[in-house]
Amino acid sequence: MDFQLPAGLPPGRFVKHGALPVWVSDEFPEDIEQLWPRLLEDRTNGLFPVLSWPSAMGRSFDLDRIGAVRLEEVLAADFAEYRRRRLPFWSDPTPAPVPEGIEPWPHDPGPPYERWPGLAPSMPVTSGGLTPEEASSRTLASLIRAGRFGLYDCRLTLVPASRGSDVVALLGWSAEAPLPLLCALLRSWEDRYGVRVVALYGSELWVSVARPPVAAAHANILALEHVLSTADNIVDDPPTPFPDYAAALVGRTDWSFWWD
Repeated sequence: MDFQLPAGLPPGRFVKHGALPVWVSDEFPEDIEQLWPRLLEDRTNGLFPVLSWPSAMGRSFDLDRIGAVRLEEVLAADFAEYRRRRLPFWSDPTPAPVPEGIEPWPHDPGPPYERWPGLAPSMPVTSGGLTPEEASSRTLASLIRAGRFGLYDCRLTLVPASRGSDVVALLGWSAEAPLPLLCALLRSWEDRYGVRVVALYGSELWVSVARPPVAAAHANILALEHVLSTADNIVDDPPTPFPDYAAALVGRTDWSFWWD
């Protein structure tokens, strides 16, 4: 467990997580909004901060399994199966039956594709845009202001990793998510959009986004990637027409996912 800890940490301890040394705070840090940017800027120690429940940590996931995921091929096959199952609902505008007094769910026409369109294009780094570190701090502040349920049960966790998108795998997050696919998507989103993992607790994952899509056509494809992550909150809970979900991704600097 030999790595150099940053200065100014709250009380905490090392936890032996398989072969991985992880540092975990004893409580939710009161000064987390001031501490977070400093932790992100100090990359000399190879540690990435994340807010997580101690109970969220399972067995570390082999990073080689992420590298073995052929993302385009997997998503193409998954979309073909997803479309086969959902096409009858997309094609029938008849409202689904709901209990008396409940507004009918809006009709979802589904994605505007018959075949997998390929990954959404990368967004370029611009001189005036957010850095991934700035976007991460902004998302953290937004979660705190919103008082997200379960957030204050989290602990600051420092994970030794070569890239922030691998934090979920290294912690062995114990949710219903398909970890190989999710972690491959996180790596790809990190490269294309400057994504950083901010919080994971229960079955909920929050990431910040430094370079979100600005064109509707690109957001449509990205929304399909979100759908194929299998997260239950993407278009299904609450019921959200695919075009509405995609439109909301334009310029959005945080994404959330949860699995039931």
